[in-house]
Amino acid sequence: MKKLLLFLLLSIPVLTFSQVRNEIQIPDIPGFKTLKCDFHMHTVFSDGLVWPTVRVNEAYAQGLDAIAITDHIEYRPHKNDMPGASLNRPYEIAEAAARSNNIILIRGSEITRSMPPGHSNALFLSDCNALDVSVYMDAFKAAKAQNAFIFWNHPGWDAQQPDTTRWFKEHTELYNAGLMQGIEVVNGTEYYPEAQRWCMEKKLTMLGNTDVHDPLTPKEGEHRTMTLVFASARTPEAIHEALIERRTVVYLNDKLIGEEKYLKEIFHQSIEIVNTEKTDKYYRITVKNNSDIPFYLHKTSHNPDLIYFRDYTIEPHSRHTITVKLANGATGGDVNFEITNLLAEPNKGLHVSFPI
Repeated sequence: MKKLLLFLLLSIPVLTFSQVRNEIQIPDIPGFKTLKCDFHMHTVFSDGLVWPTVRVNEAYAQGLDAIAITDHIEYRPHKNDMPGASLNRPYEIAEAAARSNNIILIRGSEITRSMPPGHSNALFLSDCNALDVSVYMDAFKAAKAQNAFIFWNHPGWDAQQPDTTRWFKEHTELYNAGLMQGIEVVNGTEYYPEAQRWCMEKKLTMLGNTDVHDPLTPKEGEHRTMTLVFASARTPEAIHEALIERRTVVYLNDKLIGEEKYLKEIFHQSIEIVNTEKTDKYYRITVKNNSDIPFYLHKTSHNPDLIYFRDYTIEPHSRHTITVKLANGATGGDVNFEITNLLAEPNKGLHVSFPI
């Protein structure tokens, strides 16, 4: 009786209610829209604790553009409470809510296997049930047959890799067969520098997702982990194309993790030079940060006749003035910084220069 009551309660349609949307201010880059996405989350149809429409409502309120509900194929502890439920059911339930909230909903599933190869997500599926097979390689091939985008989840998860984050021969087999196109560089709040290095070396797409199971409510002033996708349009097809072409950056707390060219574009599109002033003794540059991202600047090698502070923080939506003293007759040159929270390499910041 308790199981039946639970099933009936979960089957009640979620009433429409007004929500305040927290718009995330990250600029577009030339030629592309910056879409905020989370491609890894769970509902009661596997081991999550919420109904699929809740994931849509969270995504809307927290400023996302696109989500994928990726319930486990092989691990569904609530299965007896929803006998006969299709693996496609979470998508079907959430679809109307996503449409009404203008959230792009992507059909996906998590292939949940022991290590190796571990857990992987398949996105843009047409039928999740086709992946419910005993041999893991057959599940990956079934996803690929549907033109899915497949990525390795939480490669450094200590439940499966307690001592070190390793790449196994099974991952080489998947990679060589075109059955692995990306890796989660961040899962929840866990950053895996090894995964970033693998993505750089093997030309794989970097992703960052919440892998949320419980209800998700970020603390005041914080945001959920997400993948920034640089897409040609705000459509599922454009997101798919961007993932294949590796046009992504991971957004974790106040860090951005990704390829140098995309980090530079975000920085330069965020920062506006609003004033410059030069005398024979100093040069002042005032910049405005038009994004939600703080930028932490640390001085690197430079002309010693250009004297400026060691560290600067350009806070979101604020102005900041950098003063450079000109010594020994210096008239100009480059002011060089490492932006320590924009990780263009594992645990290494992006290098930028301001010419004066």
